[in-house]
Amino acid sequence: MDSAVDGVTDPRSKRDLEEGIQRDFTRKMSYGDYLRLDTLLSAQQPLSDPPQHDELLFIIQHQTSELWLKLLIHELRSARTLLMSDDLGPALKRLARVKHIQHTLTDQWSVLATLTPSEYAEIRPFLAASSGFQSAQYREVEFLLGNKNADMVAVFSHDEGARIALDALLREPSLYDEFLAYLGRRGYAVPAEVLDRDWSQPYRLSEGLVDVFADVYARPNEHWGVYETCEELVDVEDNFQQWRFRHLQVVQRTIGQKTGTGGSTGVDFLRRALDLTFFPELYEVRTRVGA
Repeated sequence: MDSAVDGVTDPRSKRDLEEGIQRDFTRKMSYGDYLRLDTLLSAQQPLSDPPQHDELLFIIQHQTSELWLKLLIHELRSARTLLMSDDLGPALKRLARVKHIQHTLTDQWSVLATLTPSEYAEIRPFLAASSGFQSAQYREVEFLLGNKNADMVAVFSHDEGARIALDALLREPSLYDEFLAYLGRRGYAVPAEVLDRDWSQPYRLSEGLVDVFADVYARPNEHWGVYETCEELVDVEDNFQQWRFRHLQVVQRTIGQKTGTGGSTGVDFLRRALDLTFFPELYEVRTRVGA
């Protein structure tokens, strides 16, 4: 159907601006000003020569991931601080948001998966030695969740700000450490060696703590806040593992068994990460439930 008949415009084909809508931003802050879009949208600088169509996809995929990681760090730090002050409810709200961010990060891999091996081969030489392995924010997330590795700090010796931030997180309690401290303050029999340890060292499973969680899972209605927090943490780890696995799949379909641009073994290196766990007792206790 034509939108205009005998010079009359169909009202469904046009929406007039309302009188109150702002039009002049010479002296007012606009949407673009607030979000600093001039800076944000000028940060995509492909290096391929001659230019390759798919490099913009590769850049935007990783830049948006870094933005979500920034928010993830913000929420995890806040949840940790709230646990330190025994504010469990708001901490759980932060973790709920963390889980949504994780889903978004995982779903993004589907966009990058549209990049075929032939297309990626055209842009790979221009990446040089750069690799997602070198994401300081990703390491901050892992440190906040408890996967501490002092060797990773040295990778960022070229970036003083990143090195200082990671070194600080290495020596601070993780989110899980603060949850266990919260349990200790609430009268749960958390083993002393779990509460008083070297935070820079990787966390190790405590059988005594499994006993504590076994009691929580045996009587969830009596420990509902703690029980809920345990399950929220398991959700966070499960989401993280899904992100790791999706990453592995996309790398495998794109480069096969090639060495990664950063020097790792690629797929094999990523596969070994699937064996890592942040909250070992929360998985170990599942063997006890109903046994």
